[in-house]
Amino acid sequence: MAPIARIIFCPIITGTENIPRSGRVILASNHLSFIDSMVIPLVTPRRVQYLAKSTYFTGTGFKGYLTRTWFESIGAVGIERGAGQAAQDALDAGRSILESDSAFAIYPEGTRSLDGRLYKGRTGVAWLALTTGAVVVPVGLIGTQEIQPVGTRIPRVRKITVNFGEPIDVSRHGPATSGRARRQATDEIMAAIHKLSGQELAGRYNESPRPGLHGLADKVFPRERV
Repeated sequence: MAPIARIIFCPIITGTENIPRSGRVILASNHLSFIDSMVIPLVTPRRVQYLAKSTYFTGTGFKGYLTRTWFESIGAVGIERGAGQAAQDALDAGRSILESDSAFAIYPEGTRSLDGRLYKGRTGVAWLALTTGAVVVPVGLIGTQEIQPVGTRIPRVRKITVNFGEPIDVSRHGPATSGRARRQATDEIMAAIHKLSGQELAGRYNESPRPGLHGLADKVFPRERV
């Protein structure tokens, strides 16, 4: 798929030399469109995995087979959404992927930005990095919302840019059990994403009833005022 996608969409890709070709790495990206989860695996020079809702893998019939095969082919791992044990299971799934020395993609905002602004990052990304020792490569996506705007099913041919930033080692912020360390590490990552994407800052969380993996550390661990 990658060569075909590059011919059709002619994406501008910068900074691929910043992605370690082996070892534990988290690709932390802004999130503008459903298509983002296909763009990142197709332009990254190593296999990338990420978490997706389990219903993509449980469909029946020919349509269910095609959906399951597609998501498996681009490195998706099915999880149940929710709080409590489901939240912990999702964090553990991300941790397991990284501990196998794999590349793992995550959206710290937790859900898509519907107005194009960059929202405050949730601390799941920092928990994963601090727990596993993975480096974080910030990713700035530009224009993906034009390929598949919210509410559309058929992608359109539009120019996009994918910028990979320099790897970030967040270990200096402290242990994963520290709320302050998770917050400071997340803010550093979001500042790097902002530099790459050039988005307007929203200055608040992108509230969603289902913040996904990226907000799960906020649920699993008590909030701490910093």
